[in-house]
Amino acid sequence: MWSNISDTPFLLTGFPGLEASYHWISIPFFTVYVLVLLGNGTLLCLIKNDHSLHEPMYYFLAMLAGTDLMVTLATMPTVMGILWANHRVVSHGGCFLQAYIIHSLSIVESGILLAMACDRFIAICNPLRYTSILTNTRVVKLGVGVFMRGFISIMPIILRLFLFPYCHTHVLSHAFCLHQEVMKLACADITFNRLYPVILVSFTIFLDSLIILLSYILILKTVIGIASGEERAKALNTCISHIGCVLIFYVTVIGLSFIHRFGKNVPEVVHITMSYIYFLFPPLMNPIIYSIKTKQIQYGIVHFLSKHRFGS
Repeated sequence: MWSNISDTPFLLTGFPGLEASYHWISIPFFTVYVLVLLGNGTLLCLIKNDHSLHEPMYYFLAMLAGTDLMVTLATMPTVMGILWANHRVVSHGGCFLQAYIIHSLSIVESGILLAMACDRFIAICNPLRYTSILTNTRVVKLGVGVFMRGFISIMPIILRLFLFPYCHTHVLSHAFCLHQEVMKLACADITFNRLYPVILVSFTIFLDSLIILLSYILILKTVIGIASGEERAKALNTCISHIGCVLIFYVTVIGLSFIHRFGKNVPEVVHITMSYIYFLFPPLMNPIIYSIKTKQIQYGIVHFLSKHRFGS
């Protein structure tokens, strides 16, 4: 009996009870997805084509934009498939792959934010050695390490999903696949899949956030020691964009984690809404924050628009 049910594809859920309004709900979702793609795509193009942005700070920003693009492209097909065509069926392999990409990129994004904090720490606390410490080779190695940490560390729990029999209901409560939901449908011992993510989050996202906090305490200590008020303001201004992205990412991560862990009595719509905020809000806001607060990005956008407008 289990083998037959185990072969049954999963069914995704969009907004229960609002099926008649899906065509209206799809408009803001599609708008946000387009803005995310345009915003992060523009950042990548600017950093690639503008040689004044070929610095470690902007290389890390390009990694952040690329990660946000991948998160968006991982969730967009199933979300818009439900809203546009009410296509809810997803195969086991497709579901596990989507969960793998989503969870891996969460750890990758945390690692990139940590690398960006280290970049600001070196730039402010040890400016004379900045270029010798953060060489292009080291930036590439850091980037590769961050991506490998994310994609390798998630692999054990995703591989186990392929081995489980699924004899419970095959309906998932989101418009995309999440590991914590899929594992609950398994008729097997899921102790490892319950405990491993807790340990992993403690040694990655939680530890990253502590190191970021420590780096900014040291940065603040260094900035306070700068005699010139103008220099202090200039140093802090280079950190504001990164601090904004850090707050948005970790606040949404912590909010979603608390809802999943302790929100058993919270209405299902809150769980669903928080998951959409987590996957859409940071990728939407990150390019906006950097465009507003970083003059080099502003100049790059103006130059890019004027170049294409006047064809020169």
